[in-house]
Amino acid sequence: MAKGKQKQGRGRAVEAASEQVEGGVAELRPDRDRPRGFTLLIDGAPQSHVDLDDPAYLDFAYQRRLGHIADLVAPPGKPVQALHLGGGAFTLARYVAATRPRSTQQIVEIDAPLVRFVRRELPLDAGWRIRVRGGDAREGLAKVPDGWADLIIADVFAGARTPAHLTSVEFAGEVRRALRPGGFYAANLADGPPLAYVKAQIATVRTVFPELCLTADPAVLRGRRFGNAVLLASDRELPVAELTRRAATDPNQGRVEHGRALDDFTGGAAPVTDASARPSPAPPPSVFE
Repeated sequence: MAKGKQKQGRGRAVEAASEQVEGGVAELRPDRDRPRGFTLLIDGAPQSHVDLDDPAYLDFAYQRRLGHIADLVAPPGKPVQALHLGGGAFTLARYVAATRPRSTQQIVEIDAPLVRFVRRELPLDAGWRIRVRGGDAREGLAKVPDGWADLIIADVFAGARTPAHLTSVEFAGEVRRALRPGGFYAANLADGPPLAYVKAQIATVRTVFPELCLTADPAVLRGRRFGNAVLLASDRELPVAELTRRAATDPNQGRVEHGRALDDFTGGAAPVTDASARPSPAPPPSVFE
């Protein structure tokens, strides 16, 4: 592990850190604007951001969109049971713990050295009910009891790509099994023109959940650049109007597609099965420049 102190904020010192993990070189880069804020990068690709002083602060646009979903899964402040597939720096688990005290959460992360690195450098509050499990996301999901989760967030990347076995109808069926009736499933999808992967994921999840919507930067939805889109699914009516309001007023303004507009966007994309699944597309090098 390598560390180097850097003066930040009101003259307070924070530490950068780096370490070899299974996914590459993990680096915690201090935030110049937040004394105890850090960005986690893997092999130079930004993964997530954490502010130890304010875990309710979400710096990345896609994480704010996931935060909006966490806000709307239940009445404000009500504890929930949340499952996070993919750990990163545990940003969304910290957010839920801060905004919904007494929530019970599980994180499934396959990269054990990354978990140790994050736990050591960005420790979780001892009072939070967060359990971190090692292992594959789908295998971890299979161990969750039927109807346990109010919220399942999938944000899994290996080498900047979502593994194929987390993109299929069979995987989506396991997600629905683990969700309670009325629960929310949110997935972070990364894609670029012609958005074939995102469209196939909509078709895939639609085979399992009757209600869906998609939130993303308008430029991503128009196929003008590579970026993140957040897919939300449930067996109950979605809070589309409130999600639309929040997306429109976000610092990185987003758009919500739902209903007929989402059908038109998806076109004739076919659902993905375990037999036909492929990893999500690799981002172009320019994304991280």
